[in-house]
Amino acid sequence: MKTPTTSASPIREEMLRSALSARTRPPHAGALSASLTFGWRALLKIKHVPEQLFDVTAFPIMFTLIFTYLFGGALAGSTGEYLQYLLPGILVQTVVFITIYTGFGLNTDITKGVFDRFRSLPIWRPAALVGALLGDAARYTMASTMVVVLGLVLGFRPDGGVLGVLLSVALLLVFSFALSWIWTALGLVLRTPNSVMGVSMMVLFPLTFASNIFVDPRTMPPWLEAIVGANPITHLATAVRGLMHGTVTTGQIGWVLVSCGALIAVFAPLTMYLYRKKN
Repeated sequence: MKTPTTSASPIREEMLRSALSARTRPPHAGALSASLTFGWRALLKIKHVPEQLFDVTAFPIMFTLIFTYLFGGALAGSTGEYLQYLLPGILVQTVVFITIYTGFGLNTDITKGVFDRFRSLPIWRPAALVGALLGDAARYTMASTMVVVLGLVLGFRPDGGVLGVLLSVALLLVFSFALSWIWTALGLVLRTPNSVMGVSMMVLFPLTFASNIFVDPRTMPPWLEAIVGANPITHLATAVRGLMHGTVTTGQIGWVLVSCGALIAVFAPLTMYLYRKKN
C-alpha cells in the first residue's frame, strides 16, 4: 500500500480550499421563507400519504348526510329547511375537528426523531410550528370546499351569496389557526400521538355538541342554554351562519376575533416555551 507523498497533500488541500471558496454561500432563510418551506413539507406529507385526506373528504360527507336526512325531518319538519341551518354548523364542526391533526403530526415528528433535526437547523425557531399550521390551512380549505359543494348539491342556498361564503370560510380558517396552538402545546407535552388524539377529542366533543351547531339553543333548558351561549364554538357557528345567510352583525364577528386573539396570546407563547424546553 502506497503512502501519499507530503508534496501531494498540500496540493490536494489547496485544491479543496479553492473549490469550496469559489461557491457562494446561500443566504440564511428568513422567517417567512422557512415557515413556507415547512408548510410545503406538510402538503408533501399528504401527497405521499393520501390516506390523510380521508378526514377532509369522507368525514364531512358522512356527517352532512347523516344529520340532514336522519334528524332533519324530526328537528325542522323537513330536510331542506334543516339543511339551511345545519350546513354552516357542519362546516364549523368539520374544520374544528381537523385541527387536531396539527398536534398529532407534531408529536409523530417528535417520536420519530425528526423534531430534533429541525431544532438543530440555523433557522427561525418557530418556523417548524408555524409552517405546520400554514400547511394544515390547506386541509381546512379542502374540507370547507367539500362541505359547501355538497350542501349546494343537496339544496343549501346561502342568502349571503358567494362573498358571504368566502368570508365565512376565511373567518373559520382564522379561528382554526388560533385553535391549533392548543393542540401543538399538547403535542409537545404528551408522549404518544394516540394520547394527543384522545385528549384532543375529549376536549372537542363537548365543545362541538354542546353548541348551536345542530339545534337552536332556545329549545334547550335555561341552564344548558347558558352553557351553550358561553361556548366559543357557538359564537363561531353563529358568525359563520350569519355570514352565509347575510344576517351577521359586527358584534358576532368581533366575539370570534377576540376569541382568536385570546387563544393565540395564551397558547402561542406557551407552545414556544415548551418548544424551547423540549428535551
